[in-house]
Amino acid sequence: MKRIFVINGGQVFGHSGGKFNKTIADKTISFFNNNEGFEVRATDINTPYDIKQEVENYKWADVIIYHTPVWWFQLPNEFKKYIDLVFTAGHNNGIYHSDGRSSANPTINYGTGGLMHGKKYMLTTSWNAPKEAFTLPGEFFNEKSVDEGPMFGFHRMNAFTGLEPLEGIHFHDVEKNADVIKDLKRYEEHLNKIFIEDYKMELSA
Repeated sequence: MKRIFVINGGQVFGHSGGKFNKTIADKTISFFNNNEGFEVRATDINTPYDIKQEVENYKWADVIIYHTPVWWFQLPNEFKKYIDLVFTAGHNNGIYHSDGRSSANPTINYGTGGLMHGKKYMLTTSWNAPKEAFTLPGEFFNEKSVDEGPMFGFHRMNAFTGLEPLEGIHFHDVEKNADVIKDLKRYEEHLNKIFIEDYKMELSA
């Protein structure tokens, strides 16, 4: 039985109703509930949560799935606050114990103090930016991918805890040219590939 912890970081704020990420998060939960071999827990950062329980959710999970929009090339402020609170409470309590260095040789081994080795995570993001903004010469992101560019720090954050990445998925142009039906279909295909096909291969190995 694989244990899946789903976090909806789609903050409701200003002109953003958080509906797209809520839809994607709900799709994730229903996908695992409708397939055998999975247990699911979920948190929505827009609703009250208990920090100690969130730490326990991280410790319980085999896979953490993050859903977030990207605001001004960063996480929404309430999602960042969630991570700050939960990871701080997870110090010496299942998430990390130190930055990994020793006083004997403080210049090496930074980022090796995580406690979540053997666990994985998957990231989905949603953007107003079209995908071409990341791929075409001369466009805004200088041909840097989402994962190598704006979300690089997010991935290193998870690496700091010992988590290993699963292939994520990114949704582009969701404000001006949204096609939610197409996005949901593409997302379900992605979930099937990562968690059904690959999971079966893992079990048979």
